[in-house]
Amino acid sequence: MAVYSIGEVAQLCGINPVTLRAWQRRYGLLKPQRSEGGHRQFDDSDVARIRAIISWIALGVPVSQVKALLAGDAPASSQANWALLQQQLMGLLHAPAANALRNRLYELGREYPVNALIDHVLRPLRAQLSAANPLLQSLRALLDGIIIEYAAFCMTAARKKPGQNALLLAWGASADRTELWLEAIILAKSGMRVDLLPEPLAQPQPQLFKADRYFLRAEGALSAPQRKQLAVWQELGLDITLIGSSALLTEMEQP
Repeated sequence: MAVYSIGEVAQLCGINPVTLRAWQRRYGLLKPQRSEGGHRQFDDSDVARIRAIISWIALGVPVSQVKALLAGDAPASSQANWALLQQQLMGLLHAPAANALRNRLYELGREYPVNALIDHVLRPLRAQLSAANPLLQSLRALLDGIIIEYAAFCMTAARKKPGQNALLLAWGASADRTELWLEAIILAKSGMRVDLLPEPLAQPQPQLFKADRYFLRAEGALSAPQRKQLAVWQELGLDITLIGSSALLTEMEQP
């Protein structure tokens, strides 16, 4: 039977080791064996269980209810959990309670898969605060500041471990700066050592930077000059990945 370290099983399942530890310690979702040196050891059944946990959470089930579901002792909750988490954060914003909001975000970052947290909680919450209203704009600014702070924390933590070096930037003058920081959280949680250029660039020069991978966030269809520039970068050997709506549109155009 195969045996995996916590780092190996995290990579296999696409989850951060910190989240796995939280699932074990706080919720009792995992019971890995221990090596003679005291290190966690996971087998294939643990991998299957972790993937099941991820699937339940993606459906909107609170982490606290997953253990009963895995044991077959409770009915599944609906997407209402995501709305509840959004309401919790919104309440802290309206208080306003910056420290409590900060602590709650860090807690959710430990407990939930990063993509689920961002796609189902943070992005919808930012959308709710996007109206042209001075109060909502102030609350969104507070949320964005804490998101950026959390992103910097994740990036710093990732740099303390081995991993690919990544450059992340926004391609285009109208880019949402906070979206770039959300992408930085995703990359850092996946184990990448991220360097981020926070200002949107109409004519970026990624070839000036040494990195293993390059992530360019762009919105809307790429213009003809942008497509030409992308081809030039690829000819130079840069491992470039488009993210944002441009990536989706580019995929749809491919045969």
